[in-house]
Amino acid sequence: MSNKILRAAAVGCRSLLALALILPLAGCKSPGKQPAPAVHLIWPDPPEPTRVAYEQSLSEPADFGIKRSAMSKFAGFFTGNAKGVQGFEKPFALALDEADNLCLTDTGANSVWFFDLKEKHARHWSAIGKLRFLSPVSVAKRGDRIFVADSGLGTVFAFDLNGKLVYQITENVARPVALAISGEKLFVVDSQQNSIGAFELTTGKFLYRFGKRGAGEGEFNFPTHISIAADGSMLITDSMNGRIQMFDSEGLLKGVIGSLGDSSGHFGRPKGVATDSFGRVYVVDALYDNLQVFDRAGPVLLSIGEPGSAPGQFWMPNGLAITRDNRIFIADSYNHRIQVLKYVGPS
Repeated sequence: MSNKILRAAAVGCRSLLALALILPLAGCKSPGKQPAPAVHLIWPDPPEPTRVAYEQSLSEPADFGIKRSAMSKFAGFFTGNAKGVQGFEKPFALALDEADNLCLTDTGANSVWFFDLKEKHARHWSAIGKLRFLSPVSVAKRGDRIFVADSGLGTVFAFDLNGKLVYQITENVARPVALAISGEKLFVVDSQQNSIGAFELTTGKFLYRFGKRGAGEGEFNFPTHISIAADGSMLITDSMNGRIQMFDSEGLLKGVIGSLGDSSGHFGRPKGVATDSFGRVYVVDALYDNLQVFDRAGPVLLSIGEPGSAPGQFWMPNGLAITRDNRIFIADSYNHRIQVLKYVGPS
């Protein structure tokens, strides 16, 4: 047999072998992210009537129903890892706007997100102008304006949805850690000054302040979170005093929930606080890794969760927000996810 024939046969064999290897792969499709198996969790345990049910966990923007094409404009969002997208690093603060769309800060990535849950689109910021976020620990939204407290920069930013700066607050704040909007006022919790400052929402002009360092009524020891109830009451997490203090819009004390302790109804390190449509008060605890539900008068009604990474478990939860139809969003920070529960019991 001639050398030409032998070389041709060898080339043909290599081609057939390559084709045999390629053809099985051609029919394979990347599985992508598989839907999570259904989880059925309820609280309290039977035979008590169900009051809260687990809905889902959200670990990346795609879990909100945001399509890849809608997210591709965010440079560095898609990393080429096994999941194909970058998940949340350390979701920290949560807030809802008037339409119950969700805002969150990610202190692992030093970024801020806004999710339009109806239209299924998102916006994302890691800087405003040339100034990058250093430690964005709280967020609020009214209309087309976003407000962010950056404790590392000692600044509160107000900017529009296009990322254009409207104003920034650098005076009358030392370490802003939490924000809430009530009427035409922006309330800023300052953990270094152990007080709450009120500012004009539209201009950022300082109005007044209440609170001081201490353990007495109306005093604070490292306050960390704030929420506005439907009746306008302010609920403020007085973290190192192990309690939630309730005030009216002028800073007059209305009541106290909880105290330091290790049993039900007590706190170790209370963080996010929010109220549902029935006026019940929800508080997450970063030391005990749970969520407790209280009557406004003070008694504890329900305790949810335990340390861990499974659905319904928590690892240093922080932010908390509740929609008008009582969906409960919890920033499960060290599990890199947001857990969603829902109140399904009677009023």
